Amino acid sequence: MAQCVQSVQELVQDSFVPMVAVLCSEEAERVTRKNNLNFAELLRPFCRLTSEGHIRDPSNQVQLVKNLRICVNNVVTSPNPACAAFSPAQRRLLNEVVSSCQPQEGAATNVITAGDYDLNFSDHCVKASVPWYSAWRQTLSEVSTSKHYTATTPWFEAYRENFLQTMAASEHEFLNHYLACLLVVSSTETVPVEQFLKLSQEQHRIQHSGDYTNPKWFIPNTLKYYVLLHDMGEGGEQRADAVYEDMKQRYGHQGCYLLKVNSRSSSAEDDEQMPDPWSQYLHRSNMQNQEDEDAAVSSGPAENNTSAAEVDKHHATEKDGASTGLEGHPLQLDTASSPGSLHALSAEQPELKKGGRDPESLVGAAGSHGACLTLNDHDHIRQFIQEFTFRGLLPHIEKNIRQLNDQLVSRKGLSRSLFTATKKWFGGGKVPEKGVSEPKSTCGLLYPPEAPELQIRKMADLCFLVQHYELAYSCYHTAKKDFLSDQAMLYAAGALEMAAVSAFLQAGAPRPYPTHYMDTAIQTYRDVCKNMVLAERCALLSAEILKSQAKYSEAATLLIKMTSEDSDLRSALLLEQAAHCFINMRNPMVRKFAFHMILAGHRFSKAGQRRHALRCYCQAMQVYKQRGWSLAEDHINFTIGRQSFTLSQPENAVTAFRQILTNDSRQTATQQGAFLREYLYVYKSVVGGNEDRLPQLPLPCIHSSATRVYFGHERRLAEGEKQAATHVSLDQEYDQDLAAMWGHLEEQLVAAANRGIVPASFQPTQCCLNSQTDNLRRPLAVAEEPIIVEVTFRNPLKVPLALSNLKLLWKFTAEGASPSEETAGEAITNEESLTEGMPQTDTVVTTQIILEFLMGPEETKMARLQLLPRRTGQLSIVGVVYNLAAAPCAETAPSSEGQQAVDFMLVRGRQDLKIQGPRLNQTKEDKMLVRHGLDRRLDPIITPPMPLMEVFFLQFPTALLCGEIRKAYVEFCNVSAVALCGLRVASTHPDFFTFGSQGTTPLTPVSPTSAENCSAYKTVTRPPGSVASEMLVSAGDFSQPSGVMDIPIDGGTLLPGESTQLPLWLRGPDHEGVHEINFLFYYQSTEKGTQISHRVLRHTVFICASRSLSVQASACRSSVPPHHRLDDGGGGTLVFVDVENINTSEGGVREFHIVQVSSSSQRWRLHRRINPASDRDCKLTSRERAKLCFRATRCRPPPAASDAAEKYTFADVNLGNERIISSSTPCGDFFFRGCRSPESHRVGGTASRTSSSSRIQEGRAADISSIVKKCNELDLHIIVIWKAYVVEDNKQLILEGQLHVALQTLGKEVTSLTPKEEAQEMVLLKFKPEAPAPVAPPSAELSQLIKTNLHYPETHSHPFVQESLCVVPVTLTLSNCSSAPVDVLIDLRHKSPSPESVEVHGSFTWVGRTQYKLQLEPQQVLCVTLRACFLQAGVYNLNTPRVFAKPTQQAAVCETSQQAASPALIIINNA
Repeated sequence: MAQCVQSVQELVQDSFVPMVAVLCSEEAERVTRKNNLNFAELLRPFCRLTSEGHIRDPSNQVQLVKNLRICVNNVVTSPNPACAAFSPAQRRLLNEVVSSCQPQEGAATNVITAGDYDLNFSDHCVKASVPWYSAWRQTLSEVSTSKHYTATTPWFEAYRENFLQTMAASEHEFLNHYLACLLVVSSTETVPVEQFLKLSQEQHRIQHSGDYTNPKWFIPNTLKYYVLLHDMGEGGEQRADAVYEDMKQRYGHQGCYLLKVNSRSSSAEDDEQMPDPWSQYLHRSNMQNQEDEDAAVSSGPAENNTSAAEVDKHHATEKDGASTGLEGHPLQLDTASSPGSLHALSAEQPELKKGGRDPESLVGAAGSHGACLTLNDHDHIRQFIQEFTFRGLLPHIEKNIRQLNDQLVSRKGLSRSLFTATKKWFGGGKVPEKGVSEPKSTCGLLYPPEAPELQIRKMADLCFLVQHYELAYSCYHTAKKDFLSDQAMLYAAGALEMAAVSAFLQAGAPRPYPTHYMDTAIQTYRDVCKNMVLAERCALLSAEILKSQAKYSEAATLLIKMTSEDSDLRSALLLEQAAHCFINMRNPMVRKFAFHMILAGHRFSKAGQRRHALRCYCQAMQVYKQRGWSLAEDHINFTIGRQSFTLSQPENAVTAFRQILTNDSRQTATQQGAFLREYLYVYKSVVGGNEDRLPQLPLPCIHSSATRVYFGHERRLAEGEKQAATHVSLDQEYDQDLAAMWGHLEEQLVAAANRGIVPASFQPTQCCLNSQTDNLRRPLAVAEEPIIVEVTFRNPLKVPLALSNLKLLWKFTAEGASPSEETAGEAITNEESLTEGMPQTDTVVTTQIILEFLMGPEETKMARLQLLPRRTGQLSIVGVVYNLAAAPCAETAPSSEGQQAVDFMLVRGRQDLKIQGPRLNQTKEDKMLVRHGLDRRLDPIITPPMPLMEVFFLQFPTALLCGEIRKAYVEFCNVSAVALCGLRVASTHPDFFTFGSQGTTPLTPVSPTSAENCSAYKTVTRPPGSVASEMLVSAGDFSQPSGVMDIPIDGGTLLPGESTQLPLWLRGPDHEGVHEINFLFYYQSTEKGTQISHRVLRHTVFICASRSLSVQASACRSSVPPHHRLDDGGGGTLVFVDVENINTSEGGVREFHIVQVSSSSQRWRLHRRINPASDRDCKLTSRERAKLCFRATRCRPPPAASDAAEKYTFADVNLGNERIISSSTPCGDFFFRGCRSPESHRVGGTASRTSSSSRIQEGRAADISSIVKKCNELDLHIIVIWKAYVVEDNKQLILEGQLHVALQTLGKEVTSLTPKEEAQEMVLLKFKPEAPAPVAPPSAELSQLIKTNLHYPETHSHPFVQESLCVVPVTLTLSNCSSAPVDVLIDLRHKSPSPESVEVHGSFTWVGRTQYKLQLEPQQVLCVTLRACFLQAGVYNLNTPRVFAKPTQQAAVCETSQQAASPALIIINNA
């Protein structure tokens, strides 16, 4: 907003000052021209009085005149009358003034806080309009500390000042008419008095001859003041004094003055730097002289009553000439310079100078000014102005005020004006409606010079000029009524305007500022009189007055009303001031400020003021930026880009267009395409050849954090029957759980390779890096292996983009470079320059180029760019380089011209890949601040070549039956130039596969049927028999129990280019469903000390497992005493195997055959099958079940030299004609893997805190448990081997497999199917420990300490007729099954469970001793002879003795009843 060091009162006072003309003789002009100045220019800096003056008003009251300034001009005669609009020269002058006043470059910024907005203005400059000798520092400090300090607009102040000074004098007012004339004659004249007489006559002729309409004179009797100019450098001071004395005699001492100048010779030394107070006035003066002379030359005589039609025609012509014919889109920018610009004005200046009357006066800025003047001469000039004003001008004005007042009082017309007009018009100050249409109501109405109305106006103007505002207001008010009564609207508007200004300037403000006066005056000037110049002057003054009273809303409304189509420059300046009014309100209206700044920028652009237009748009952008006004942002950025491009500011233009393209635009596809073409054109024509480095491109958007980096070759596809390992691919999604699983497997492998110890520097291998991986360390890449970078591009526009020649940009620092090449540590880059082109860097890193990359509208697309490092060192991937063009639409027909346009609109640039690391959240500072860690995924270290292995699988199935055995093959290929060794594999399912074990192959030949049926087992021919075949095997012959398997390749090393195939046996999972099985292959280089210690290869398979058989097994103790020989068929344990076909004909399975049942244990073995001999068919169709019964015996004790703990006895009971060697591969491998997997995952008991007594009880319970466990422990593993007949593609296939069950204890049934886990019941949380409950002995386990057998004759005959009692001897055999001494109690008494029960043993009783207490040593067998007494013949159950037992060492434990054997029936016959 316009704001200078002057107050509004001073501004209005300086707008209307007393006018003084100057007529100089030629000799006087010569004297002043020594200082590069004419006489009027010489006086101009000193025209403000520093002391107060006095006048007396008609009522003889003294009025102070403060800070008075007078205006001194040369007399320029011109026939051009006052016009309702500015001439073209005046328009060019104002346009030049605004263009030459621009914001300071690099000045301190001025920030205005308005609500939530911080508006930054880079035009922090204050224009000083005071003379050079004033205290400008203090004034500036006052302005800076003011609370209303805002961004200044010095171009508007300059425009306003020049506008007021270039206004021509008008007939309806006398403020711009000359009051006095200075007649200047040099003292070197021969007869100075004659020269004064000639100048006086010349002035009289100009004023009274009627030949000249300009200049205009205030009153007929113009004050003539005679000035004798004496050049001190030419001497003759005495003669000058004499002439001056003569002048005082002729003209009076108050009418003349002797001015001595040029006290300093121009050839004097320039030791003292003299001030130059003329510089700030001369530029304005020269332009004013230009305008006056141009008007004098180009204009001819014109009548005063120019019609409104001609004025309108002149308006239109001038508008078309001064503005830039923008009749299309408002954003269209003109390409040629407008006539109002600096270029046009400089081109026309020679013509103006040709017509000038005084060419030397136009060159005011050449050389220094006042070179012959000293500071004393400055004081002389200042004193001369003061003497002239106080002794000549003010008394002259005072006298004329008295004369006019006397004339008005003596005339009758005053009373008519005071009464008649008061009755008509005092009630309302509105302009009459009919005045618009009647001719005499316009500016064509003229008063004669002696008209009393004009005399009142003259008196009012004189009072206003000498600051007697109260009397001036009274006179203006009276004149206003007279003019309104005559409907002289031009005169009435002038009186209203000055009445309002006088009311504002009155000291003490006795009456408020009459805003309605100004509004009426502006409306009359604009609508009735069609005089926009006067209306603009009135609006400028009223706006400043309103702003000084903080009435910013009214000021803004007034300024906006003054905008019109006849002058773009005026409209632009007023709209800008209105915008600043909105921002300075008590509640700032920021959006209105921005909107009107946009309007102002548009009008500035039409007026040819491109710099001001650009500034307005930039200031408005601060409000619309990032506020959701996307369409407004696009419009502003587009305009800023066009204006910046026109003003040769390519960086700003590119930045503005970049904002349009990078933001999520809501424009239509057509508009976005126009934006893109505009940006490409600006980029191509301006930026393209001016930079060495490729600049940044805004399109397409790159999602840097989504960048993925893959190290190594891409996965090879399957080749025929070979299936390649899946490894890691960019097509796979990253899973945190899977990554943890792979890391755990790799840790197992590293530990196995390092003797069970994981190195402290171990880091899991990461082949693919993304935003979720750990990227704090620089990744390790291998020379001669590619690095693939996946960059995510997003096209935010609705138009397609065409990218070409897309490649990665990198920097490489070599290690150990030879002196002939680049120095070690020097960075090598493939960065292109616009001047040098592409560097040759293929010997360092080979860069892949994507020739064409098309992106559809709003498409997100990934580009995979590849690098192949050739040398070791450090590589940094910086960004991407590509050509950008707008993709042609499919509807556009191809043409040669269109292709050329597309080629021209193709630009090359780059975008950097800047990846922000994860936010730190460890320390308190990290949580308080926003800090991000490092992300080094794009900065790999290139290491020397490493071995590279590829793995292929042959005949690998995708579906298996549960427990099915399948033989496949795996091929290992070394595709690198480095040998590899230490090949190992780990898996999440170690029981799924095996590579076999050495040393378990039987010596017997393999049966031919095995090869015919492609059996995975090793078999021998053996007829079916009941007795099992046995083999003793060591567990060390099979794979390690850790789950990490060494892969048995020949020599343990795979040389470069070699490959080897190994058999791989697979076993279907025990649970149906789809199983994900992961393999991690581990290998390392044969060279030691490499940066990469090892490499891994991943493989994932999915196996669909279908149901096959369900095996349930149980064991019970045989009733045969253990001391009987096995050959006799007694003793041991009975094993029952229940097999059910649970397959539902999935996969075409017709039937299952159970071909063999094997066992494996360290202590027990299957001895023989005890099924009936006829029941040999074990064929099971769907849902059928078979039950097999076997007798198990203890293993033979091994030789003393062997290690019994590591030896397992495999016993095979074949049900067919073949015996499968279960102790060899693969049956034995899967047995050991299957039986150890659950043991390795078995969880121990939980620890608890107990008291000492409870510990003792726990110790006793542990002893009992161990005794019982050893008593009932079986530890026998059953292997059921089956074959399935499958029909597939009309062919019958034979599948085979094995199922495992583990019999750990007697009496417990186990199954091959794991029961489903049921949800655990919720347990109440206990905070207070409870007293431990007494440990109860496990009665069910203690009931099996003693095994009992009764020996008796099955039939006994007795003659009951002869002898009524029959006594039969019975032997009770007690066997101690435990490994501890046992106390046994035998009770033969019959005890009924309840008194009411019927006594079933009434005819049978035991006689003799009925209770025994014995002690059996471990494994001791004791026989007790009993006698049973029968009373009659019949069938009796002798199994009635009750046996109680307890461990001898457990005194606190009660005897437990032992488990009874099966019923023992005896038949008593009557003989």
